Amino acid sequence: MDDVLRKPRLERPDIVRLLGAQGDELQALLDYALATKLKHLDNNVHLRGLVEYSNKCRKSCMYCGLRKQNSKVVRYTVSDEEVLQCARTALELGYGSMAIQSGERTDCEFVDGVERVLRAIKRLSDGKLGITLSCGEQTEEVYRRWFDAGAHRYLLRIESSTRELYYSIHPDTPEHSFERRLECIDTLLGIGYQTGTGVMVGLPGQTLEHLADDLLFFRSKDVAMVGLGPFIPHPDTPLWALRDQIPSKEERIKLTLKMIATLRIMMPEINMVSATANQTLDAFGREKAVMAGANVIMPNLTPQRYREEYLIYPDKACVGDRPEECFHCLDMRMKVVNHNILYNEWGDSVAFIKRQQGKG
Repeated sequence: MDDVLRKPRLERPDIVRLLGAQGDELQALLDYALATKLKHLDNNVHLRGLVEYSNKCRKSCMYCGLRKQNSKVVRYTVSDEEVLQCARTALELGYGSMAIQSGERTDCEFVDGVERVLRAIKRLSDGKLGITLSCGEQTEEVYRRWFDAGAHRYLLRIESSTRELYYSIHPDTPEHSFERRLECIDTLLGIGYQTGTGVMVGLPGQTLEHLADDLLFFRSKDVAMVGLGPFIPHPDTPLWALRDQIPSKEERIKLTLKMIATLRIMMPEINMVSATANQTLDAFGREKAVMAGANVIMPNLTPQRYREEYLIYPDKACVGDRPEECFHCLDMRMKVVNHNILYNEWGDSVAFIKRQQGKG
């Protein structure tokens, strides 16, 4: 295991070996990943105040509670003034950055609305708040409009880089094209966004080889950030019927930590999110992810009245927490694991910054 960990470049068989680690070997992997993060990034954690902007969605992804066929969801879009109030809260709490997330929409009302709130946040904060978007597949024109309006990071999760597995969790229709997803990631990279992607861990039929290929995909695209979280089945989706075919909660958390740790070793300077899904399955899942190599946390700023309607998966952690409660809770939780929250900073990807400096 020590020989594998110290290789200058991990290849597919090495990655599969690490993802299968148990016992002392697993602890060695986690320890090495933490040491790698501390060496390259220090013990700082960056915050992104999350706004779940709209739960309206045109897609039919088979794992997601927001899929358009789910008639139990009360659909909404957060008003401009409510978004700006979230921005004020982010400024007051020193978050430094916001993340605007939504269901996948391409209608003019949505596209114009996102551009409008981006410009308004930049005016309100005098450019002090960084902004990440996670609003799905769009045309290059729309991505450029949003970039010019002030968004500088974009997260578009591939969910699986293996085509066959991708279509086991998405309908095989033009609206859910695997190739289109890849094209959008390349477009974001070409525009100049700090581009992020990610996958769910513990899907039905997913193997260690699939997950190894996902990590190799992230490296091949040279992305700036990655979000990795355990798959949690939603009762109002088709994949609920396959819930007996997925690993246990403990196994999914453990495998997610191995993915984070292995990727930290492979790409030591990127940003990695400690997803709320980790804490949903494990009371200390967020801290465990940070100790495995993650360095970004996204506390929820969404107005309380909308939160119960933005459930991609059920029983999401912290849905009822007020922003001020999250602020104190996260600060304490990070101190317990010897990490510091870096307030009033954008928290850009070191890998991205160095790449841009190299181009200059």
